[in-house]
Amino acid sequence: MRSGPPIRKILAPFVMVAAVLYFLLDAIFLSFIWPISRALARLGVFDKIARAIGSLGPYTTLALFVVPLAVLEPAKPVGLYLIAERHYVHGVMVIAVAELLKIALVERIYHIGKPKLMTIPLFARIHDFTTGWFDWLKAMPAWQAVTHRFRSILTSCRSILRSIVKQIRPARR
Repeated sequence: MRSGPPIRKILAPFVMVAAVLYFLLDAIFLSFIWPISRALARLGVFDKIARAIGSLGPYTTLALFVVPLAVLEPAKPVGLYLIAERHYVHGVMVIAVAELLKIALVERIYHIGKPKLMTIPLFARIHDFTTGWFDWLKAMPAWQAVTHRFRSILTSCRSILRSIVKQIRPARR
């Protein structure tokens, strides 16, 4: 009896590296988009959604949590394709808008429905594993350096915007 090549064993490291890179990029992008998502949440847009999610069961909440992921995740390869075809602005816009929508929706649904989602044993295990991995990642010096640099850039941008607004306001009077 002849057995074929162990393709799974050969491809497994490549798939693992691709998955880690994908989730690492997702985590980095998440840290940049999070302030925008929080600002949207403060607008009160999600109040009615929170009440609606509160009335759902755990598995319905899980489906509601997964749908934006399933719909918006394929936009990343589409955006990369557009970039590869030299449509740089469109490709970056597709990725950025899809990621912003995904993070805004999924993050809100997650925070609103987390108590119900944590009652699903497999979700709770995946959550704990992912949270532990993300905490480890955030503790790394490289992550902290990038985060510190991003915050300093945001602070600089805010001060520049404030000075521009101060210059514009007296001119309107």
